[in-house]
Amino acid sequence: MVRTVGSWSLLAVVTVAVTVGLTLLGVPSAALFAALAVGIVLALCSLAPARVPRRAGQVAQAVLGIYIGTMVHQDSLASLGPHWPIVLAVVVGTLAISILAGALMGLRRDISPLTGALALVAGGASGLVAIARDLGGDDRVVAVVQYLRVGLVTATMPLVVLFIFRPDRSHPSAALGQTATAPWYLSIGLIAVIAVAGVTLGKLVHLPGGGLLGPMAVTVLLEVTGHDFGLSVPQALVQIGYVLIGWQAGVAFTRESLHAIGRALPLAVGLIAALTAATAGLGMLLSHVTGMTPLEGYLATSPGGVYAVLATAVETGSNVTFIVTAQVLRILVMLFAAPLVARGLVALTGRFARRRQSREITDDSKEPIAVAD
Repeated sequence: MVRTVGSWSLLAVVTVAVTVGLTLLGVPSAALFAALAVGIVLALCSLAPARVPRRAGQVAQAVLGIYIGTMVHQDSLASLGPHWPIVLAVVVGTLAISILAGALMGLRRDISPLTGALALVAGGASGLVAIARDLGGDDRVVAVVQYLRVGLVTATMPLVVLFIFRPDRSHPSAALGQTATAPWYLSIGLIAVIAVAGVTLGKLVHLPGGGLLGPMAVTVLLEVTGHDFGLSVPQALVQIGYVLIGWQAGVAFTRESLHAIGRALPLAVGLIAALTAATAGLGMLLSHVTGMTPLEGYLATSPGGVYAVLATAVETGSNVTFIVTAQVLRILVMLFAAPLVARGLVALTGRFARRRQSREITDDSKEPIAVAD
C-alpha cells in the first residue's frame, strides 16, 4: 500500500514539474507529453504504478471527446462556402495517405497493421492514443509516433513558411473571437450528462472507440444545432485528461518495447516526412481550386500542429476562419473514420497479422480498455 501511494505520488509530482517546464517552452499539449515521458522513464526504472485504472481512462476519453467536439461551431461549415466539397475531398485524401503510410509501417515484424495505421493517422493525436488500446492496437507505439508527427510538423512549420512562402507579415489577421460560455459549474454538469449519453450511444451503435467518439458526436450535434448552452470544458479538466492518457501509455512501457519502438523510429520519421510532403501537395491543389494563396492552402492541410497553424495564420494575415474550419474538419474525420478504416485494413491483412505481430510490443498492452462494456 505504501509503495503504491509512493509511486503514484512520485508520478504526479514529476509530471507536474515537467508539464510546467514544457509549457514555458511553448510545447503544445504539454501535459500529455510530460505524462507520457515521465511515465516511460519511471516505468523503465520500475518506479511507476502498474497501470492506470480503467475507469480513469474512460473518464479521460470522454472529457477529451467533449473538448474536441467544442471546436465545432454553428457557422463552421458556412465559412467554407462553396468550397466545402474540395475541402472534404482533400481531408479524405489525407486520410487515405495516412492509412497507406500506416500500412507501410505495419509491414515491420514488430508492429501490427492496426497499430501502424493508428500511429500515422494525420489528426487527433490525443484521441487516437486514448482509443488505441480499446481498438486492439498498441497505445505505446501510437503515442510515440503520433506525438513525433505533431512535434516534427510543428517544429518545421516556421521554416517552411519563412523559406518557401515568404509571407507578408505587415497585416496580421484578427484572431477568432470567443463566444460567451456557461459558468464552470454548469459546464461540469453538462459534461457529465454528455459523457453518459455519449458512452451509452457508443454502446447502442457499437461505435469503435465509443468512449471518446460517442461524447464527441453528442457534443458536435449540440454545437451545430446551437443547443450547447455555452458549454466550455475547463482547462484544468482537459489537462487532467491529457495526463491520464499520457500515463496510460507511458507506464505500460518495458525495456523490450522501448527497444522495439526505437528500431521503428527511422521508418516513422521517413513516413512522417512523406506524409507532410503529400499533404502539402494537397494544399497546393486546394489553393488552385479555391483561389486562396499557396500559404493558406498549406496551412489548411497541414497534418498536425493546429495551434501553430492558428498562430501562423493570424500572423501572416491569412483567412483564419477558413483555415481553422478545414483543420477541425480534418481532425473530426480522422477520429471518426480512422478506427473503421484501420479495422478494415486489419481484416484485409488478418491472415498475416497474427503471424507477424511481435510479442515484444503487443502482449503487455493487448488487453482492451473496455469502454463499451
